[in-house]
Amino acid sequence: MVTQKTTTKDIGFTHEDFAALLDKYDYHFSPGDIVPGTVFSMEPRGALIDIGAKTAAYIPIQEMSINRVDDPEEVLQSNETREFFILTDENEDGQLTLSIRRIEYMRAWERVRQLQAEDATVRSDVFATNRGGALVRIEGLRGFIPGSHISTREAKEDLVGEVLPLKFLEVDEERNRLVLSHRRALVERKMNGLEVGQVVIGSVRGIKPYGAFIDIGGVSGLLHISEISHDHIDTPHSVFGVNDELKVMIIDLDAERGRISLSTKQLEPEAGDMLKNRDLVFEKAEEMAEKYRQKLLAEAEGREMPTEENVEEVPTASESEEPQQEELATSATANEE
Repeated sequence: MVTQKTTTKDIGFTHEDFAALLDKYDYHFSPGDIVPGTVFSMEPRGALIDIGAKTAAYIPIQEMSINRVDDPEEVLQSNETREFFILTDENEDGQLTLSIRRIEYMRAWERVRQLQAEDATVRSDVFATNRGGALVRIEGLRGFIPGSHISTREAKEDLVGEVLPLKFLEVDEERNRLVLSHRRALVERKMNGLEVGQVVIGSVRGIKPYGAFIDIGGVSGLLHISEISHDHIDTPHSVFGVNDELKVMIIDLDAERGRISLSTKQLEPEAGDMLKNRDLVFEKAEEMAEKYRQKLLAEAEGREMPTEENVEEVPTASESEEPQQEELATSATANEE
């Protein structure tokens, strides 16, 4: 009997006592918290969620997903339990506003930062265009492709609905900037089949004071003015015209920046042949490219190439000017982009 009375005294805690204790306890929910909740009631334009507060919290339909939602049941089901983001403090009725969209938004930025760190190529369809470029969605986030980074002959307006391979240029959550490049993705893919010392055929896409942009299989490479000929050239316009077809040699591949550097100077049998006898340069292109590759191999192995009549000697003045010319090429390419 003593044991029975003691047990009754220990469990003598009614539901009313428990409710009173809950009323005294201060449950503190702050905006920015992520809490578990259970769908309590579905509404036409939202849902009531039980998160353990005194009053059921509310999630409006526009906060249910990072994507457009027309019906709450597309996202939530009655009695479903999941995580919710507390969006606002209690209103005058003591009700909190929740969000799923904000959780998806944070996790999407985390994912794209990871993809950028991995230098991943992603694919997305263009859903709109404007004067500056094209708009896509990556992990639910809206991304922008600048016009200079769209590598296609199609008009921008015709790209809507087309799926493009893309590389990340800028991922900045604070400024809400997600910028991508179609051109870099294409260049990287093209680079997988290219190598330094290789001769390729291309056409002149554009001419600038510092060089010519050559289209090689859908990607653009720069033939800098310093790499056109051993002889001095005042302007590339004096040598090439737009749409001219050329044989060029690849002298540098920069996958990280999506740049291909080209040369016809290294293909000249004699200095100045690009200006005097372009056909001869193209005829001897593979032969001269092989000599260039052998020279690179010898340099890599620390050997000196035997002196031959046809091995080109780069004038000392050109060598001293080369770093400045390379800097100009980099600056010019950036401006062109």
